[in-house]
Amino acid sequence: MKVLLKLFGAGYLAVSGFFFICGVALVGMSAWEIWEALTVASSETMQPRFVRILESVGLLTIAVAAFELGQTVLEEEVQREASISTPTRVRRFMSRFLIVVIVSLSIECLVSAFQSLHGRPELLPHAGVIGVCAALLLLAWGAFIRLNIPAEHLEPQAMQEAQAEDDKIAT
Repeated sequence: MKVLLKLFGAGYLAVSGFFFICGVALVGMSAWEIWEALTVASSETMQPRFVRILESVGLLTIAVAAFELGQTVLEEEVQREASISTPTRVRRFMSRFLIVVIVSLSIECLVSAFQSLHGRPELLPHAGVIGVCAALLLLAWGAFIRLNIPAEHLEPQAMQEAQAEDDKIAT
């Protein structure tokens, strides 16, 4: 059983590393898009250059999500070496994950809305759907936290243990 747990730890470490690699690749792609949009030699008019910069913002948003998800997996599954079995740990893990998803969806909604205002009106329904999804996730997350509070009060030692682990990881 211990060997199997070590293999899972190695798997989580690999997943975290791949999130990092994907994030770096997305930052590189974004930098290339910005470079292409801003070079003086570009023969494009202002409109396509603006769209390239918006695409760059979208790529950076996804890169931030990849970095944050990799860090979350690394900290929660590898460094803490504790299974997510208490309500406090579940809330913390879910909160870290959902904040990345909600912020990424919100930024993507804004990028799509800007693109629809600047020559691509067919993207407006997509932006609306993305915005509604982000809002629904935010409401669901709020409900989850609200419903999780009574469960956390049943195990106050779990909160103390989680805070002690935070102090240990921060040093």
